[in-house]
Amino acid sequence: MPAPPNGFEPKRTALLVMDFQNGIVGRLPDPDPLVGRVREVIADVRAHDGVIGYVRVAFTDEDYATVPATNITFAAAAEQRSMGADDRSTAIVDALAPEQGDIVVRKVRIGAMSTTDLDQRLRARGVNTVVLAGISTSGVVLSTVIDAVDRDYRVYVLSDGVADFDAELHDVLLNKIFGRRATIIDSAELHNMLEKN
Repeated sequence: MPAPPNGFEPKRTALLVMDFQNGIVGRLPDPDPLVGRVREVIADVRAHDGVIGYVRVAFTDEDYATVPATNITFAAAAEQRSMGADDRSTAIVDALAPEQGDIVVRKVRIGAMSTTDLDQRLRARGVNTVVLAGISTSGVVLSTVIDAVDRDYRVYVLSDGVADFDAELHDVLLNKIFGRRATIIDSAELHNMLEKN
């Protein structure tokens, strides 16, 4: 595993907590350990004056109309009018609830930035580094890694803060794909990086 690049600054770092919402977390076979780790990481980043950003996927009536039948991921949700913005299933799980001052965005596609103002809000706070935690590794995490790198962020993927419904695909992404564009770390390594800066 490569050493983290120089220039890591906790105050210019955002932990992105992506798609940890009731309807997604509830589909994992044993979500409690993952949620517990992410909760600890949130507290750690907060304690070092980092930014916490929450991303959830949810649709308004207007959003449903913008999803074409060609969208493999969301066409069924739009047709069935599921994943509504006010549905309990799209709310962030209580254990990871945002606090005042956190960034919270609602997206209508896979990646965290393409249909939100997250990029602008991070830059307004001087953020140049993102640490990604999310469900799923092959969905929001993959899309956000690629997009964030293209936007010139320093990107870390929190290996013990991501999960997927396909264990084999999760492993391939963490062990073969993400390392080409991002730095893979776990929560203990992130803690050490925060403490050193």
